[in-house]
Amino acid sequence: MDENIEEFLQAHNNFLPIRYSYSNIKKITGNFKDKLGEGGYGSVYKGTLRSGNEVAIKILKQFKAHGQDFINEMATIGRIHHVNVVQLIGFCFEGSKQALVYDFMSNGSLDKHIFTKEEEKFLDYKKIYEISLGVAKGIEYLHRGCDMQILHFDIKPHNILLDKNFTPKVSDFGLAKQYPIDHSIVSVTAAKGTLGYMAPEFFYKSIGGISYKADVYSFGMLLMEMAGRRKNVNANVEHSSQIYFPLWVYDQVNEGKNVEMEKVVEEERGVIKKMIIVALWCIQLIPTHRPPMNKVLEMLEGDIENIQMPPKPLLYPSDEPIDDDKAEMESETFSSSLRAPTIFSSFLLGDNNDI
Repeated sequence: MDENIEEFLQAHNNFLPIRYSYSNIKKITGNFKDKLGEGGYGSVYKGTLRSGNEVAIKILKQFKAHGQDFINEMATIGRIHHVNVVQLIGFCFEGSKQALVYDFMSNGSLDKHIFTKEEEKFLDYKKIYEISLGVAKGIEYLHRGCDMQILHFDIKPHNILLDKNFTPKVSDFGLAKQYPIDHSIVSVTAAKGTLGYMAPEFFYKSIGGISYKADVYSFGMLLMEMAGRRKNVNANVEHSSQIYFPLWVYDQVNEGKNVEMEKVVEEERGVIKKMIIVALWCIQLIPTHRPPMNKVLEMLEGDIENIQMPPKPLLYPSDEPIDDDKAEMESETFSSSLRAPTIFSSFLLGDNNDI
């Protein structure tokens, strides 16, 4: 695999960012003294370049997909530049030592701000709405702004990073794939993403093939969590009907009720309602019923009076046997949610459910 990666790097040398030696990486990070986080991919450390610019350096685990994450990130994010996509500014590849160097995002990931109870991290809805627009623009660029369409396959709050001005950046391209721009349906070898954000077509072949609409679905689930400032699935709510937020909030909006939120001023209610309605369009079961990201942006930026209420989202096709054990667990969990809060298994609630 090492030879394959080196061949890839040589073949694409004309568009790649700066290549650092591993000894450079150690210097930049001060011998890895400031650890920012850790995940299935490896660990992230803070560093400082000679210019004084702060960076985040992702050290990839040696065994992770035999270097496929490294190639995926280099092939996609290495060649694109957009204000709402995290900037890859360098890399290191010395056999088993693989690292990716990004601009440092001082406000961390979005999940820390929308799910927090800490006053200093609390964002008002004006800022949350602006962040949602930025994320939508980033995804729309990936889908339509390059010579190839880039499908992310893992849009979720944890993968949206915020710079010092709270400008959002789509990050973590370890599952991303490039496809020709004219391919409406793409081939994938396995289900990709994080349960709770993954599009249902990964599990139910009958509803449609895999396409950019999978990212639209994930964005819808993200947008719903931004609007609700809560996880879409939460077994610890006061009323069992609120466990699965999208279905509960659909009924509230459809019946013309105000969606009660903490710390919301009156003028924010229209923005929240608009975000919810757009999110409901994005999470429609059938991929062809979901709008493309340019239409999503148009709805988010437009007047709420011009947005129709979508049909109530279905969780799974009523006449289709399930395709995968995990999906079976997920659908049983969701379908039972309104009756039995205790049935929720922890894999639906966490952020570490990458498939």
